Amino acid sequence: MSARIEQVVTSGKCTVDDDEYEVETNTYIVGDDDAVIVIDPANDAEAILKTVDGREVMAVICTNGRDNILGAVVEVAEADPEDPAPIGLPRGDRSLWRDYFRRLAKETEDDELRNLQPDIDIEDGGVFEIAGAQLEVMGTPGFTTGSLCLYSEQLGVLFTGNTLHRGKPGEVGGVYHELRTQLNSIGGLISTLPKDTRVLPGQGEETTIAAEDARWETWYGLDTEED
Repeated sequence: MSARIEQVVTSGKCTVDDDEYEVETNTYIVGDDDAVIVIDPANDAEAILKTVDGREVMAVICTNGRDNILGAVVEVAEADPEDPAPIGLPRGDRSLWRDYFRRLAKETEDDELRNLQPDIDIEDGGVFEIAGAQLEVMGTPGFTTGSLCLYSEQLGVLFTGNTLHRGKPGEVGGVYHELRTQLNSIGGLISTLPKDTRVLPGQGEETTIAAEDARWETWYGLDTEED
């Protein structure tokens, strides 16, 4: 197996309940010297495509439908305009996609964006393959309705998007969409995956399943703080 993982960190805005927050987002590029899958093409297409460096983009996968994740999705998918890569989005985040591209169509006066649709509705149990590695889709609702993670047994890695960050449940601006649902999703990951699995989150530094297993139950107190 020759698959490797590369990371690009970009800055941009994320809108939650009409409030804008500045966030740094991790984009991951998984593949070999010939072809890659891009996970969470956030904010800056130029920076992402510089790392792709002319390799074929086989798919672009979004772990949720927040606007920072979608910020460079079209440009990255169309790196080769003659053979654009399919865009995958969680089925449960279709409404976030629609809201984002309708707003963008209005801002740019580009009506074609209004009707833009993802190519793949990603659901729990789906599998993507690249360079001898499989990326198994694990549905982890909470941060958004459709949030998902991608697990590769071959690489020993879990891409968690905004479901799980290092030391805390994933969030933007301290805002939780459905915290208890999100914590239950995290519990499902911790209880089923090997403890030495690397966790590569959508924001911040990497961690491991073992490290988060030691503290995740304490996060249920955040639900009380919200009330």
